[in-house]
Amino acid sequence: MANTIHCDIVSAKESIYAGSAKMVVAHGLLGDLGITSGHAPLLTQLAPGPIRILLEDGSELIYYVSGGVLEVQPTVVTVLADTAVRAADVDEAAAVEARKAAAEALANQKGEMDTSAALAALAEAAAQLRTLQAMKNRAGRG
Repeated sequence: MANTIHCDIVSAKESIYAGSAKMVVAHGLLGDLGITSGHAPLLTQLAPGPIRILLEDGSELIYYVSGGVLEVQPTVVTVLADTAVRAADVDEAAAVEARKAAAEALANQKGEMDTSAALAALAEAAAQLRTLQAMKNRAGRG
């Protein structure tokens, strides 16, 4: 138990995960972050993408967050996100359709605001698909 850290993943709607982890891997704005027991305190923004929780038994849980904040304290990692779901609950068909719609909106842009919204939607759909791919890749190894 000494080599674990408590992890909480909370969305605007509910607590998604609360438990111990051997390591938490999150997608920060500047790249991936790996958090283990004894990590220095940290507060950083998260980009849309997967959160991986490696458990003591070697298994792994994967969640999707739409962005948010990651806070590391001596004994706890907290992820606060507007949207957080289990990767298995991400609708792949809807994410593919959202990516297609965002790409079309980007191609048919009428102003700067349209471009910003389309780019944000495209980034979120791509992050959802990247999370699903990470989950499939991990399942294929086991």
